Amino acid sequence: MIDIKQKLYQACLAYVQRSIDAAQQAINEAQQAAKDDTKSSAGDKYETGREMAQQESNRNIAQVHEANKLKIQLSQVPVNASKVVENGSVVITDAGSFYMAVSAGTLLIEGINYFAISLASPIGQKMKGLKQDDAFSLNGKNYTIKQVI
Repeated sequence: MIDIKQKLYQACLAYVQRSIDAAQQAINEAQQAAKDDTKSSAGDKYETGREMAQQESNRNIAQVHEANKLKIQLSQVPVNASKVVENGSVVITDAGSFYMAVSAGTLLIEGINYFAISLASPIGQKMKGLKQDDAFSLNGKNYTIKQVI
């Protein structure tokens, strides 16, 4: 079962890397657009274009920083098996399967959908410290933990 954890970890790492790459690409494009913008007779048009490109670049730089934080957080996720829900756990419930690492959406591994979530998320907080056969509810929905890996 640690094999599934490794695959989930790699899928999350790929998700984070795609986020970093996309933001970096957007930064490069915004910088190139600002560089290519030449002063026209309109005057203000040039400054407005440069400012918009700079704002876009700043937004993407913030996205790169956030994705790098996720990468650091992910690097601290253990892959060993556990009996209670903690960072790095795979949790199988009667209402879905979860990977406690970083928020990376739904990951399809070996034909099963896993929701990659942060332990700090609302559902992560509800599951934290629980074990097999424990139950919890969130937003009026009841969950029973069938297995913790």
